[in-house]
Amino acid sequence: MNRVFVSVIVGAICAAATVSFAADRDVFDHDGQKNAPAGTKRIAFIGSHELHGGIGNHEFYAGSLYLARRINAVYPNAWAVVYTDDKWPKIAPDVDGIVVMINGGGRAADDPLIKAACDKGAGYMAVHWGTEVDKGRQGANYDAWIGGHCETFWSVNPFWKPEMTVGKHPITNGVKPFAIVDEWYYHMRFVDGMAGVTPILSAVAPLESVHYKEGDPPTDRGGNADVLKSVQNKEPQVMAWAYDRKDGGRGFGFTGFHVYNNLANDSFRTTLLNGVAWISKLEVPETGVPSTTPTKEELAALLHEAHPQPHSDGK
Repeated sequence: MNRVFVSVIVGAICAAATVSFAADRDVFDHDGQKNAPAGTKRIAFIGSHELHGGIGNHEFYAGSLYLARRINAVYPNAWAVVYTDDKWPKIAPDVDGIVVMINGGGRAADDPLIKAACDKGAGYMAVHWGTEVDKGRQGANYDAWIGGHCETFWSVNPFWKPEMTVGKHPITNGVKPFAIVDEWYYHMRFVDGMAGVTPILSAVAPLESVHYKEGDPPTDRGGNADVLKSVQNKEPQVMAWAYDRKDGGRGFGFTGFHVYNNLANDSFRTTLLNGVAWISKLEVPETGVPSTTPTKEELAALLHEAHPQPHSDGK
């Protein structure tokens, strides 16, 4: 048989198998993921159903569905699944990546199974409120997993429009400087000397983003003397960062994504997708994890999937 013809046939069979496997990688098939073939990158998303400010705010479940499905569509050797925080999962010890998009990172930080997975090298990614944990054990775990965390009475959470400076890192592949309004937390509590931390998105914050005056008592998320001094000195504030752990594991923190529709911003969305891929040790293309700009209809469809009941717009 002609060698070229054989190559074509073999290639077609492999492609068909890949397509079949991809079709089976449903984000709700948790058992299927656990029993996936050796070499499959297993990624677990935990997303909050509960909103914070009405439809379109803290849409972490809808966001998890989008990111997980996109990763599955791009990477034949990856299988991302989505859990909800009201049905808290038992994370498998051999998972490759954990992504928390939840209203407060404390439960994840205290989860012994998540710690066991991270101790074995699983990557960890925390988004928005999922970056905030308490001092003590929770903060120590986050420092070990992602190199820092949002800390009350130290960090702040204003809505503002930073002019993002983009660092050099695989997570920034295909990401261009951008500016977009969101509740961008900043003045994170990082490991000493930011050892192992690479700023991904940073900007100089305006004074009005600190809701604090000298002599006033500090507030939990509004402001304090330390953050005021930092902003007055025009120090760049880091809002997304990568962390190379000493054990070879990887971490990523991203403080935005209060505003769901920001997924329509190409650089915002690509940063998130690249982060999922990188912490799971998937190759990030030079132009970033590919995706098309989601339309309003596509974003709305995800919201309806996340919240089957009628929305306030009657749709």
